[in-house]
Amino acid sequence: MTFLVTIGRGSMDLYSQKLAPHLRVPKIFTDIYQRVAELFNVPLLSCTSLRSIREDLAFLRLLRGLNDAIHFPNHHMGRYALFLGKPYVITVHDLIRYFDLKGYAVFIHRPNLRDRLYLHMDYAGIRKALAIIAISHTTKRDLIAHLGIPEERIFVVYHGIDHSLFRPREGRPLDEPYVLFVGSEHPRKNLTTLLRAFKLLKERNRRMRNLKLLKVGASGGREASFRQETLQAINRLELEGDVIFAGFVAEEELPFYYSGAECFVFPSLYEGFGFPPLEAMACSCPVIVSSAGSLPEVVGDAALVVPPTDHVALAQAMEEVITNGALRRSLVEAGLRRAAQFTWEKAAQETEKVYEIVEKRAA
Repeated sequence: MTFLVTIGRGSMDLYSQKLAPHLRVPKIFTDIYQRVAELFNVPLLSCTSLRSIREDLAFLRLLRGLNDAIHFPNHHMGRYALFLGKPYVITVHDLIRYFDLKGYAVFIHRPNLRDRLYLHMDYAGIRKALAIIAISHTTKRDLIAHLGIPEERIFVVYHGIDHSLFRPREGRPLDEPYVLFVGSEHPRKNLTTLLRAFKLLKERNRRMRNLKLLKVGASGGREASFRQETLQAINRLELEGDVIFAGFVAEEELPFYYSGAECFVFPSLYEGFGFPPLEAMACSCPVIVSSAGSLPEVVGDAALVVPPTDHVALAQAMEEVITNGALRRSLVEAGLRRAAQFTWEKAAQETEKVYEIVEKRAA
């Protein structure tokens, strides 16, 4: 088995980069997925699209030259796996783009013609895999329900957390108290509900007048005006000056942002797993998540869970965490215990067990 490690800053790149050092198999490092991610919403008949075909074919020739099976680290590499002609394993993180493709919701962006063609190839590649690693039981259920994958071909392996990095730290990025959100501004991240809850919190409790909402991470890709939509919501709610955009923050700096926060809030409408809540827990930050997707599965009983679109319930949860010392301490202690259960060593061991099953099936 050869494991592909994708170079990039996205969560699926992070998965491959963190898992790789603990796998006892050969690795190939590639930036192909970073280029794939940058091409969403590019017109089919364009110089950029045509140039990418040449790069795709070169990458496929490289893969075909390998002598053993391949583990593709994310589902958008299904487009290569489909034409590989040899056994392979593929990790599926979520079906977010599938739901956008089918029109069930707009979690990121409606796919254009080029995206639809490539996404169909991705999901066809997933269906042909000898084994599929799902990063949560939520993703496994989605694979069964929406792609018709037999249950016996799907293996759930949770992500890990880098505990040498994500631990409580001294020092704060802001002098003022702040609520922290880490992620993009895609519609699925549900940032507007958090903004409404934050506005209500500041209106209901005058002691919160100095509280800030600190948003870490890029707005999203070039598919839509994600930042513009966020700014419009901020203007409507008259929160100018109360919301701070930190932009991209290097991974080694993130623990300081988590450790200094009053609480971490993650109100997503859908997550296949979601690194940030566990990272926050590992840094002794109390966590509030929505009840959507895999989030309840991941956080267990170590976080407050609220309905994803109920901004009143979210405002109440934030107020309780910030003002109730006993609740805060309870969440911090439970969060540390919960985060400790997720390690990359454990993820690698369980991944290698899947490899063993694949080898027996391929023999």
